[in-house]
Amino acid sequence: MKRHWIRRGLRFLLWATVAVAVFSLIVMCLWNWLLPSLFGWKLITFWQAAGLVILSRILFGGLHGHSGRHLHWRARMKERWEQMTPEERDKFRQGLRERCSRFEPPPAKPTA
Repeated sequence: MKRHWIRRGLRFLLWATVAVAVFSLIVMCLWNWLLPSLFGWKLITFWQAAGLVILSRILFGGLHGHSGRHLHWRARMKERWEQMTPEERDKFRQGLRERCSRFEPPPAKPTA
């Protein structure tokens, strides 16, 4: 049983390393292709690109995982929808239309 967890941990570490390396290479290539010619910025190395990837993950993605969070919400909403009567569903739809219609321009009033 313990070997299973060690093997899974090593496999995760391997794939995480490969993912960071691939994203770093992509960032480095895009940076060195676009930014020096557009803005006159300096070229960056692979390790600087890896630092940018990790920094952007910390700043914009956080350090926690997001596995299954959206699927749980969807399943819960589907369950609630199935328990609604047709009248409740119509009322729910109408409420969504009213809330989302505030972003649409108001209808033109006829001038008399």
